[in-house]
Amino acid sequence: MASLPPTIWGDHQLEWGKRTHVMGIINVTPDSFSGDGLVEETLAPDAVVARAVAQAQQFVAEGAMLIDVGGESTRPNSAPVSAEQELSRVLPVIQALHAALPEKVIISIDTYKAEVARQALDAGACLINDIWALRRDPHMAVLAAERGVPVVLMANMRGYQRHEIVSDVVRFLAGSIDLALQAGIVWERIIVDPGIGFGTTPEENLTLLHRLGELRTLGRPILLGTSRKSTIGLVLGGLPPSERIEGTAATVALGIALGADIVRIHDVREMMRVVKMSDAVVRGTPFTL
Repeated sequence: MASLPPTIWGDHQLEWGKRTHVMGIINVTPDSFSGDGLVEETLAPDAVVARAVAQAQQFVAEGAMLIDVGGESTRPNSAPVSAEQELSRVLPVIQALHAALPEKVIISIDTYKAEVARQALDAGACLINDIWALRRDPHMAVLAAERGVPVVLMANMRGYQRHEIVSDVVRFLAGSIDLALQAGIVWERIIVDPGIGFGTTPEENLTLLHRLGELRTLGRPILLGTSRKSTIGLVLGGLPPSERIEGTAATVALGIALGADIVRIHDVREMMRVVKMSDAVVRGTPFTL
């Protein structure tokens, strides 16, 4: 598996090919599909921030290099929230994480709204994870280019007519890469994500996983987000999100074998073990006896 040139920006660097990077998920929402949302009606805002910091610190101690903070649920049929509400959720958390976590840790803002991303970057985030791949907010690409930060472009098939899912996803991502380059985003700062579960059927999700390596034709690192997703629950007989760890582990291991460079996950401790074992086999990553 040929490695790509590293992604370098500010004081950060992500090398590709030597090991798989782990992104831990911090959902500052009350309605996350996975059941891990930190917002509760009875919980004061300061307590939510404290829980987020404790969770992120645990993730980092367990091996996560990236922490992805989101303030709007992306589960199917979830109600959108305003930029103001999203900012009220994520900004205090990002500010606290920026102060509490080691400098090497990369804080990502999971949003498709440019204004949310702008204020999150001001607060200490340094990577944009856009589930609409620059297509929902026309200002997002310009912002990423001006700030010189990496951007994750995720294929989102919601509302799109699909013909052959792998070709459709590759075409979608290629179009978003063009948007990024036209706005001035540096080639090495583009990351792609097949968008497992975003407007795709369970059968299509399995096909995307089976043929994940075909995304390598895009020439960019691949982020894979399968953690606790409904397709896993369906394959395993209707298991709830909390019981999808083993299924997630299978998708992570297979995803790494097929070319994933970053895995976005809820259960960092368990998946870090999967990543280390997979890297030892796939990448020949050194280990200590």
